[in-house]
Amino acid sequence: MKKYGLIGYPLGHSFSEKYFKEKFEREGLEDCTYENFPLPSISDLPELIKANPDLCGLNVTAPYKIGVIYYLDKIDAASKEIDAVNCIKIENQHPVEAFFSGELSSLQVRLEGFNTDAYGFEESLKPLLKKHHKKALIIGNGGASRAVAYVLKKLDINYIVVTRKLTRKGILYKQLNENILHDRLIIINTTPVGTSPRIKECPDIPYEYITSKHLLYDLIYNPPETEFLKRGKAQGATIKNGLQMLQLQAEKSWEIWNT
Repeated sequence: MKKYGLIGYPLGHSFSEKYFKEKFEREGLEDCTYENFPLPSISDLPELIKANPDLCGLNVTAPYKIGVIYYLDKIDAASKEIDAVNCIKIENQHPVEAFFSGELSSLQVRLEGFNTDAYGFEESLKPLLKKHHKKALIIGNGGASRAVAYVLKKLDINYIVVTRKLTRKGILYKQLNENILHDRLIIINTTPVGTSPRIKECPDIPYEYITSKHLLYDLIYNPPETEFLKRGKAQGATIKNGLQMLQLQAEKSWEIWNT
C-alpha cells in the first residue's frame, strides 16, 4: 500500500485529504491512501516517517513550509529561491547506495522538497492577467506569500508586500492609500484572514479605491467567496479564489511523487 499525507498544525478538514481520497476512488487506485498527520512540532517529522515506512509523499501546510527544509536531503531550485516547501517526495534508499552518494540518514530514506504552490498559483493566475496588470500588492508574508512573490517576479510583475509589522521589503496596512491602490491593480491575499468560520473578516485595506481594473486573488477557498473578494466584486474588480490553485498544486504533487 502506498501512503501519502499532509503535515501541519493544527489540521482540520483539509482540502488535500478530501481531494486525494476522491481522486483515488475516481481513478480506481485501490493501493493508495492519504491521511492527515497533525504534528505539534516539525521536530516530530523523523518519528512520523519511521513509524510509517510505506509513506511515499507528503504535502506540507502551515506553519511548517519553511521549517521543514531543515529535515530535507535536497530541495529543487524553485524551493531554494522561494525558501519554502509544500511537497516532499520520500524515497527508500539502500544503505550502500546512500554511503556512496554521501546522503547518510538514520531514516534510510531520501527526502526531497518541492514547491507546488508556485506552479498552482502561476497557472491559475496567468489566464486572468491583462496588459494593465503590471504591479501587485501581496497581503501577508508567510510561506505562501513567498511562492506568490516568486511567481510575480518570474512574470515580471512588480510587487510590494503588505504586513502588520514593518519589514525591510514591505509596507504597513496603514500606509496603503488611493495612489498605491490605483497604481497596483493586482491584490493577492496570502493570509488566513476570512477563512471559515470567521467569514466576516477581511484584510484591512481601503476597498473604496478598488476599481474595475483590479484583480483580487484570495488563496483561501473556504468560503468560495471571502469578504475580501466580496468587497472587490462590489467595486467591479475581477475576483479569484484559491480552489484552482490547490487543485493544480495537488496534481503537481502527485506527478512529483510518481516520477
